Amino acid sequence: MIPIQNATETHWSTELAQAIKSPAELMPLLGLSSTSLPQAEQAMASFRMLVPRPFVARMEYGNPNDPLLKQVLADDIEMLPVSGYSKDPLEEGEHNPQKAIVHKYERRVLVITTGSCAVNCRYCFRRHFPYGDNQLAQKEWDSIIEYIQQHPQVNEVILSGGDPLMLKDSQLSKHILRLNELPQLKRLRIHSRLPIVIPSRINEELLSWVKASRLDIVLVLHSNHANEIDAAIAEKVTQLKAHGVTVLNQGVLLRNVNDSVTAQVELSEKLFDAGILPYYMFTFDPIEGGAHFDIPIAEAQSLMGQVAKYLPGYLMPRLAKEIPGEPAKTVLAPTFAPDA
Repeated sequence: MIPIQNATETHWSTELAQAIKSPAELMPLLGLSSTSLPQAEQAMASFRMLVPRPFVARMEYGNPNDPLLKQVLADDIEMLPVSGYSKDPLEEGEHNPQKAIVHKYERRVLVITTGSCAVNCRYCFRRHFPYGDNQLAQKEWDSIIEYIQQHPQVNEVILSGGDPLMLKDSQLSKHILRLNELPQLKRLRIHSRLPIVIPSRINEELLSWVKASRLDIVLVLHSNHANEIDAAIAEKVTQLKAHGVTVLNQGVLLRNVNDSVTAQVELSEKLFDAGILPYYMFTFDPIEGGAHFDIPIAEAQSLMGQVAKYLPGYLMPRLAKEIPGEPAKTVLAPTFAPDA
C-alpha cells in the first residue's frame, strides 16, 4: 500500500482538496514510468483528471495495469474518434424538461444536484453532460418542488450529478427537509461514488439528516472492483445501515478492469462482506472517449453466465443496459455455455 493516508480520519473536504489532478503527480506515487505523460496530459484536455488519495492508496504500487488505476488515468486512446460513440449516449437531453431535472421513468425523477464529482472516471457516461446549463442555485429548488408536485405519480426522487454528496450537509439537509414535506414521496435515492473513494464522507453531519428524514433512503454506491472495498468503507456502511439506510452497489462492466469471472465473483463477495448488496452491473454506455472500455453484449452475457456458477442468486447483480426511449432499464439474461 502507498503511505499517503493518516491513521486519524481527516474531514472529507480536506481529502478532496488534496486529490491528485495530473498524471505527473500520480505516476511517481505509484512508482510508474513517466514516458506516457505527454499523451496522458493531452487526453485531459477534454476531461480533466481527479483522483482522491484514499482511492490511490488502494492501487498496487508498480502495476501499470492496476484495475483501479485504469479507471482514472487519462490515456491518449481517448482522443481517437470511434464510430457509434457519442457525447450523449443515453439521450438524456431528450428527457431534460427543465433545468436540473431528468424524467425518463414514470414514477421517479432524477435531480442533477451538482456537476462536481470527487473522482473523474474515464468511462463516465456524463463526461460531456452540459452541467453548466443544469447548475442549480439554492433558490431554484422551488422549481424542483413545483415540478414534483405537478407530477403526482412521482413517488421517488433520485439525487444524482455529478455526485450529490459533493454538496455540504447543510445544503443537503435543507433540500431533504423540503422533499420530506411532499406526501406523494416514499423514497429518496442517492447515487454516489464519493463514499467509495473518500469513506470519511459518511460523517456525523450526514448521518444526522439521514436519521431525521421520514423517507426511506437508498444509497446506491458505485464500485467496479473488489480492491475498491476496504475496512473503512465497511465501517461506514455499518453506520448507514444502523440508521435504516439500504445500501446497494451498481457497477459498469469494463474491458481490462473487471471483465473476468474472478473479478466479478470477488467484487460481489467483497461487497456483501461489507454489508452492500450487489444491484446492477451495467454494460458500457457508448460515450465518446471511452470506446476502449467497451465489451460486446453477447460477451457480457456469457461472462455473467459463468459468474452465476459461483454465486448465489442474491449476490448476482442484474446485468442491464440503459436503452434510450425504453420505459425501464433492459435486464439482460446471462447465457450458459454447454459443458465441454
